[in-house]
Amino acid sequence: MAKDDLDQLIDELAGDDPAIGSRVAAALERRELARQLADGRRSAGLTQTELARRMGTSQAQVTRFESGADTRLSTVARYAAAIGMKVEWTLAPLAPTRKRKAPRTKPASQPASSA
Repeated sequence: MAKDDLDQLIDELAGDDPAIGSRVAAALERRELARQLADGRRSAGLTQTELARRMGTSQAQVTRFESGADTRLSTVARYAAAIGMKVEWTLAPLAPTRKRKAPRTKPASQPASSA
């Protein structure tokens, strides 16, 4: 698969921060979970305000959560329960990280030989 602009940017930034790839992957997973839960809320016919009331929180907090903001695990569980679902927590090994190649260096110049 060809790399898009975002993949190329992540690769470039990894030179300064080798952990950036895993942090981006974790953020994308959180965003996907929030998207799935928001879809569940809409399927249940609930507005953000109605969901917030069920959760005992504010509509603004629901909006922040649905936008992919980092949140507590307990909030995820309360959100799921409010739409009649449960979260099943699992652990999985991290994907192996790609090893960065050492930067290429030019060979040291040899002193001229005198013959």
